[in-house]
Amino acid sequence: MSNKLAHLEMIQGVVNRLSSNSFLLKGWSVVLISAMFALAAGGKQLLFVYLAYFPAIVFWGLDGYFLHQERLFRKLYDYVRGLSEEEIDFSMNVSKVKDEVAPWASVTLSKTLVAFHGVILVSIILVTFISIYLSL
Repeated sequence: MSNKLAHLEMIQGVVNRLSSNSFLLKGWSVVLISAMFALAAGGKQLLFVYLAYFPAIVFWGLDGYFLHQERLFRKLYDYVRGLSEEEIDFSMNVSKVKDEVAPWASVTLSKTLVAFHGVILVSIILVTFISIYLSL
C-alpha cells in the first residue's frame, strides 16, 4: 500500500502546484492590467489601454491550460486510486485519461474562467470606450 500512497502523493503535489500557478496568474493579471490602466490615466496615453488586451488574453489562455492540466492529473489520481499495489508504476503520464477530460479550449471557456477573465476583458473594453469618448 505504501507505493500506491507515494504515487498518489506525487500526483497530488502536481495538482497543488497547478492550482497555485493558476491562483498566481489571476493575481498577476489583475496587477498588470491595473498598472496599465494607471499608466494610461497618468500619461493620458490610450496605447496602454490597448496593450492591456494582450496580457488579459494570454493570462486567460494560460489559466485555461493550468486548469486543463489540473483536471488531467485529478483524473490520473482517480485512475491510480483504482489500481492494485502490483500495478503501481509511478507513471505521471496523463495520456491514459486524456479522453475523459474536456479539451483545453472548452476548459478555457468554463464558467469559472469566463467569470473571472471575462470581467477583466469587459472592464478593458469599457475603459477603452470611455478613453476614446473622453479623447474626442
